[in-house]
Amino acid sequence: MATVTADAPRTALPGFLKQSVVRKLLLLALAAAVLVPLADARWASGSWPGALTVDVSEPLTRVSDWIIDNRDSHPLFIYFLGHISNAVVICVRAVYLVLLAAGWAGVTAAASLVAWRVAGPRLAAGAGVAFLACGFLGMWVPTMQTLALMVVAVLASVAVGVLLGLAAGLSDRLDRMLRPVLDTMQVLPAFAYLLPVVLVFGIGVPAAVLATVVYAAPPMARLTALGLRGADKEVLEAVESLGTTARQRLLTARIPLARKELLLGLNQTIMMALSMAVIASVIGAGGLGDRVYQALASVDVGAALAAGIPIVLLAVVLDRVTGAAGEKLGEEPHPNGRRLWLYALAGTAAVAVAGRLAGRLDWPDAWALNIAEPVNRAVDWMTDHLYSGVPVVGGTADWAAHFTTWVLDPVRDGLLWLPWWSVLLIVAALAWLIGTWRTALTAVLAMAAIGVLGVWKPSLDTLSQVLAAVAVTLVLGFATGIAAARSDRVERLLRPVLDVFQTMPQFVYLIPVVALFGVGRAPAVAAAVVYALPAVVRITTQGLRQVDPAALESSRSLGATPAQQLRQVQLPLARPALLLAVNQGVVLVLAVVIIGGLVGGGALGYEVVAGLARGDLATGLVAGAAIVCLGLMLDRVTQPTDRRAKKGA
Repeated sequence: MATVTADAPRTALPGFLKQSVVRKLLLLALAAAVLVPLADARWASGSWPGALTVDVSEPLTRVSDWIIDNRDSHPLFIYFLGHISNAVVICVRAVYLVLLAAGWAGVTAAASLVAWRVAGPRLAAGAGVAFLACGFLGMWVPTMQTLALMVVAVLASVAVGVLLGLAAGLSDRLDRMLRPVLDTMQVLPAFAYLLPVVLVFGIGVPAAVLATVVYAAPPMARLTALGLRGADKEVLEAVESLGTTARQRLLTARIPLARKELLLGLNQTIMMALSMAVIASVIGAGGLGDRVYQALASVDVGAALAAGIPIVLLAVVLDRVTGAAGEKLGEEPHPNGRRLWLYALAGTAAVAVAGRLAGRLDWPDAWALNIAEPVNRAVDWMTDHLYSGVPVVGGTADWAAHFTTWVLDPVRDGLLWLPWWSVLLIVAALAWLIGTWRTALTAVLAMAAIGVLGVWKPSLDTLSQVLAAVAVTLVLGFATGIAAARSDRVERLLRPVLDVFQTMPQFVYLIPVVALFGVGRAPAVAAAVVYALPAVVRITTQGLRQVDPAALESSRSLGATPAQQLRQVQLPLARPALLLAVNQGVVLVLAVVIIGGLVGGGALGYEVVAGLARGDLATGLVAGAAIVCLGLMLDRVTQPTDRRAKKGA
């Protein structure tokens, strides 16, 4: 009887009020009716009020000055952070010297033989060609520098990630504590990690490696915890019944059962580490990323492409090798596996020794191809013939200018015209409609923190670029994903293209857009669209293909056309996947829009780069904190509803 009484008011509500979205909208309308007049009377201006701004530049400057002044004298730096920095330098230098001692022939042979043992002769040939191409492009030494930094960063990331994953996988309490931290770390743009490590370790290799570790460790931690928690309970019970200890169960059952997740975590860690190692050239990582950064700074597209191609080749080889290793898990081991590995090791050593005896450790200068000059000539031709004045379609520079004038400027001006409190209300409404009040509170606090830091205008400029890029990405991504979901042939044609695009580091996307569009906000948006598009296409395609075939068959039996099936069956049933595509598109777009500050994107990305370049760490840290808040807000506003369903409305 008590239950009936408690439910009676809800059953007495009109039908449309039983929907949670309608109830939320009514409450938002009521709150707006009360708050908007009050806010308008108190703060009629659209800009963030100075009274609500906290100047943190002075205390940040004092902190950074203290750190810089005490790096060589304070016990914290001498006995702890200094040892970490020295250990990183020693490890990177040791790996680099080993690579140089092996010579170009030894490194190429090692890469080919490892690929052969893991994935077969085709990938072995591809790995060999990729490393040889790095030499032919005149980038052998920078490639080895990047590879040395990568090896150390990946090993450290895996160690940190596995330890965190073990803690989260074996303890519910630690899992609850680590989950929001890892969630936040995975949505933050890579640029946000640079300034804190620079403040502590200064410009150089230690800061680059540690920033890479912080950026690349979360996927390893998450997948390790996922694998340990998803282990077959029947197997664990059987092992426990044998009287094994907790440590024995972990080593003999849990970890072996989680091998696939661990290898997937390794793959993701390697790809994220390569992406971050390239971006970390801004803080002195050296290697290929530094060549790209210097070339982009001088708008030398040819030199940037010569360094960008080895980055792409390295990414593709590492992705394919680790991916193939994951696919082979569970298969019967080769009867002569150990002997073949010994043969591979011996072959590598023989090639390296032969190269040393022949005096061919360094890549011969005569074999290097200079592609910078022909590429720059092609860019000059494009500037003369394609940038503007093309009949009917105009030119690429005209497109960029029109996009800036008709899209980017109006969106930015519109956001700046809105009163600051209305922006917070919009953020709260969007976050609450698709999530919970906690989601809305987190999003509003993150957005308000941007105003408190005093970077409201550049943050809205960045937000305008993100919104424009996301709109273009979703239109192209949904259309392409629908086409791929409805045609096996289209999906087969797109698969290798998406594979390559998803393995390319973020930095590389800036090269072609600078060649096509020059510098500015529009090229930054174009790079963000190209970077985020593969993920949106893949998630959309997968979501539509996973729709229940029985529902499609039922609609066909009722005479529905393919277009009606798409609108009335597939898209509604694939709604969670489409919302996930929106979320991933927003996060990926933000990451590259921030990096677009290097090619004239301005706003927060420029503030970070300028802070690093001028040594004004306070300005850079404030911009970095605003990037963190913006990323957190966008992630909360676009998180799919199915991730909130368990918590209630």
